[in-house]
Amino acid sequence: MRSEMREGYEGTGPGAITPDGCAVEFYSRLPIGQEPDIIGAAVPAGARILELGSGVGRVTHPLLERGFTVTAVDESAEMLERVRGARTICGPIENLDLGETFDVVLLASFLVHAGDVEVRRALLRTCVRHVAAGGCVLIQREGEDFHANVPRERVDPSGFTARVVSAEPVGDGVNSVHVEYVFPDVVWTQTILSRPLNSEQFEEALAEAGLKVDSYLTPDRIWVRAVAVAAD
Repeated sequence: MRSEMREGYEGTGPGAITPDGCAVEFYSRLPIGQEPDIIGAAVPAGARILELGSGVGRVTHPLLERGFTVTAVDESAEMLERVRGARTICGPIENLDLGETFDVVLLASFLVHAGDVEVRRALLRTCVRHVAAGGCVLIQREGEDFHANVPRERVDPSGFTARVVSAEPVGDGVNSVHVEYVFPDVVWTQTILSRPLNSEQFEEALAEAGLKVDSYLTPDRIWVRAVAVAAD
């Protein structure tokens, strides 16, 4: 099944493909990484979390097991069908307005690097709109060499190879990034539009949305805790 693709995005391989080129079956196979530990260490126990771009629940489910309450948002109904134990909401993140706030808003999967500046601004506005007073926004950003160290590959301990094949400029500071996920029995590919942001540019983007960095949570500065800037 193929949903209508966002312009500049593409995905190939068996099963449902989301509008930004993600393969549902690939993410269902993807092992749990360090994300739940990083998130769990950065937020209060039992926090209410709004997870923007939850996918199949790879991070959602471990967070639930740690005692958090999670509202999972994704624009793919096929992704959300795999989520168990969380409240789910299907729709574009950019337009989300639930009329409620959360202790933690989670924007992972490098979504902050959206190629379209207006999409990025809308994503960050959604974060600000839904974070409670005294709460925080956790953001996953690309590594500093994400676009420069290409091609590269990583063999996952679970048995598949992830390759960043190319990152080609397409104008206005945006790159078209092509990746492959190679399993012994199947290959999925994805092409996305990504806007590189160094630390200064990233922090400027946050400031524009009314956020500021509270701390970088990992030595590679990929995971960030941000807070809302108090109005004067």
